[in-house]
Amino acid sequence: MTGAGTDPLAHRKANADVAAENTPANPLWNDPTAPVTARVDALIDAMTLQEKTAQLYGVWAGASDEGGEVAPHQHDMEEPVDLEALLPTGLGQLTRPFGTVPVDPALGALSLARTQSRIAASNRFGIPALAHDECLAGFAAWGATAYPVPLSWGATFDPDTVRRMATAIGRDMRSVGVHQGLAPVLDVVRDARWGRVEETIGEDPYLVGTIGTAYVQGLESAGIVATLKHFAGYSASRAGRNLAPSSVGPRERADVLLPPFEMAVRDGGARSVMNAYTDTDGMPSAADEELLTGLLRDTWGFDGTVVADYFAIAFLKTLHGVAADWADAAGTALRAGIDVELPNVRTYGAPLTEAVTDGRVPKELVDRAVRRVLTQKVMLGLLDPDRGLVPAALDGADPDDPETLRGRIDLDGPQNRALARTLAEEAVVLLSNDGTLPLDRPRRIALIGPNADEPVAVLGCYSFPQHIGVRHPGTPLGIELPTLRETLAAEFPDAEVTFARGTGVDDGDLSGLDEAARAASGADVALVVLGDRAGLFGRGTSGEGCDVATLALPGAQQQLLDTVLDCGTPVVTVLLAGRPYALGRAVAESAAIVQSFFPGEEGTHAIAGVLSGRVGPSGRLPVGVPRGPGSQPGTYLGARLAHATRVSSIDPTPAFAFGHGLSYTRFDWTDLTVPVQEAPTDGEFTLSFTVRNTGGRPGTEVVQLYLHDPVASVVQPVQRLVGYARVALEPGEARRLGVTVPADLASFTGRDGRRIVEPGELELRLSASSTDPRLTARVALTGAERHVDHTRRLYATIVKEPQVT
Repeated sequence: MTGAGTDPLAHRKANADVAAENTPANPLWNDPTAPVTARVDALIDAMTLQEKTAQLYGVWAGASDEGGEVAPHQHDMEEPVDLEALLPTGLGQLTRPFGTVPVDPALGALSLARTQSRIAASNRFGIPALAHDECLAGFAAWGATAYPVPLSWGATFDPDTVRRMATAIGRDMRSVGVHQGLAPVLDVVRDARWGRVEETIGEDPYLVGTIGTAYVQGLESAGIVATLKHFAGYSASRAGRNLAPSSVGPRERADVLLPPFEMAVRDGGARSVMNAYTDTDGMPSAADEELLTGLLRDTWGFDGTVVADYFAIAFLKTLHGVAADWADAAGTALRAGIDVELPNVRTYGAPLTEAVTDGRVPKELVDRAVRRVLTQKVMLGLLDPDRGLVPAALDGADPDDPETLRGRIDLDGPQNRALARTLAEEAVVLLSNDGTLPLDRPRRIALIGPNADEPVAVLGCYSFPQHIGVRHPGTPLGIELPTLRETLAAEFPDAEVTFARGTGVDDGDLSGLDEAARAASGADVALVVLGDRAGLFGRGTSGEGCDVATLALPGAQQQLLDTVLDCGTPVVTVLLAGRPYALGRAVAESAAIVQSFFPGEEGTHAIAGVLSGRVGPSGRLPVGVPRGPGSQPGTYLGARLAHATRVSSIDPTPAFAFGHGLSYTRFDWTDLTVPVQEAPTDGEFTLSFTVRNTGGRPGTEVVQLYLHDPVASVVQPVQRLVGYARVALEPGEARRLGVTVPADLASFTGRDGRRIVEPGELELRLSASSTDPRLTARVALTGAERHVDHTRRLYATIVKEPQVT
């Protein structure tokens, strides 16, 4: 039973009536001039136990497309919620009012505003709910811009543009009354078979941390509470299976999985964290007090809210078996440090209240959690007298005539689309090219493959059309999604484009292979467009719950590709995918390979631009592309024994490694200077070098800095990324780059479990990818071993100095 079902409305009203006698006429908690702490203290002192616990859970309720109040969402993992029974004592959160059903944004905003007014009027303190929604690749609402997925953010190596995107997403969310966004995902890829790879930023913690922190900064700057997920270890599950146990040791956890969260808490200003579903060495994250309180709060100083991943508290009983009943699950999670139960109330309602009343759960734990929740609400202005529950976008609207509002709010305006296109263009990775690209006015193009004429092939599983829209087949997509077939026709207006689907994404159908071969044989070039279909829990080949056994292309796509390669026509292989795939013969036999990771609504324009040369490719791989389908788990970030050896018949060497990406021009790296080759363990190194565009086209080089520690007291990765920068250069142009590398970046978790900087020799490799070092500085750290903590320096800096003649 849910909390609603075991706590009748009459009982709650009686509690409220008794407590109302002590409510002052002009309460301190409504005074915006008073200190936040004083306001929260006064409110907590006036609340009953039921009113406190009411602030610690959400209700999943979708907005109405007619402008009426939200309707509780009936989820197959929950019993119905009786909203009428819950509201007299208050409500902590509204779960996904826009991300549940298709709703016009203006009518959704009106629906949310009306519901917030009802919530505030129903409880004696006038406290509205905090509304949250998904925003993994854009605001997950009908009609909102679908930006590239996070794996594409990683491919850009461009935190500044990601920050701008997040700011735009945040502004759109605030414009309709949402307060909190459930993003970014800071899980580091450890096994590309995992279905949620598309939601991650890549396989390197420095890249994930810097890009993710930029996203947090953008979202928070727009007034949206950013939520870091999934804390911690979710991506390290055994065999890449969703929710499977994680077997990482404390060193891998500390040095690979935790740094992105550390960066985003310290430098991003994130105000919320979401726990991971998984257990690590038998300890579920939702029950891990050492993680959620000891590390996150006591060590890192995080003072925001920890929210449960959906159903995670109940999972302590149903999946993990560490709680005997709902009250036990509630007490365990609350003690660990989870403040808010999402998406619905199950354990933090009546079971928690009863457990506190009978002494099984200390009331101080409830007070601790509600203090964090109310502090956030006060800081969001939700307790101010002039808080304004109707968003500014509805100013002047007539709420009594909702239909006049339809279409009033545009969540996919020209500025959004331009930003989505910039990101998509920067994220396209040119993996190989024998000179066929850019295409030079081809007369006949064979366009082949299941993703060549599929509008949603550019979208990830948390885009609204793929996440929610698929359940509403009669509803328009809400955004323009031109297919690659359409954008190619516009990009090459003089070419004859012949289309052949060949096969489906995963249906295994071979009946179209002959047609594909005929189309390719009669063309100047064959574009074979392959990849994934995003979906949830088996509805797709990529996405949450869509894990795979191998990294072979889904269905019969490899057979299709091989068939076209046999035709003798130059083949350009194009991937629209959520993870990297082994490409078999195509690695050696394709004229070119273009990789794109679900590039969003402007993605096909970006790909067409790269094919024609209108756009210079500048993306770099955030994850390696495997040579064979069965070499997982694998990552460039491995120790020596994780790479190819003579004592194993399995070679994990990728076909294309982390950081790889080609351009349509050439770059020379020269004139490395290292003024001081020794520095103390609390010092830094400075380097400088020149990058020159020696080709005939404008281009962008992505400078990558890797650290190699030849001898350490514990096993280290062969190398790891510690800095990067995009450098755009015109033909013949050169720039001098200055690099500062703090000794702290050489730190790692030592034998005693503490982070240390050791004296000794290091190599600083200035590289075009993890397998393409261009310049190497051999330096040494001197002095005593030094212990460092979360206050250490986390970044190298690369400064672009004035143009070199």
